[in-house]
Amino acid sequence: MTARNFRNYKVWNDAVNYATYVYKVTGQMPWFEKKGICDQLQRAVVSISSNIAEGSAKPTDIEFARYLDHSLGSAFEVETQLLISKNIGYISEDVYTDLMHKVNDIEKQIHGLINVLRKKQ
Repeated sequence: MTARNFRNYKVWNDAVNYATYVYKVTGQMPWFEKKGICDQLQRAVVSISSNIAEGSAKPTDIEFARYLDHSLGSAFEVETQLLISKNIGYISEDVYTDLMHKVNDIEKQIHGLINVLRKKQ
């Protein structure tokens, strides 16, 4: 089997664009949070696309699906951190709603890809 090209997956492109957006948002958070919620949120959001890319190099669909599971877990982690950021006033309700809508779309795409891969087996 040849390696999959992660760059061809819409979900990977969407996740990279989403991470870029989250970095811009976290850049507006208080300086004293740079090693707190900002750092954790940035790590989690980068992990979404990184796990898609890493998993695409695995030789089997089952292994790729396992990495997508990790990517989905990171997306859920991002949801939690966004809610906390909104609750403590670091992001506005509008930004929170936009970020949640985008991450939910990414989660749906990941779910769909996982389902396709697991049905092949």
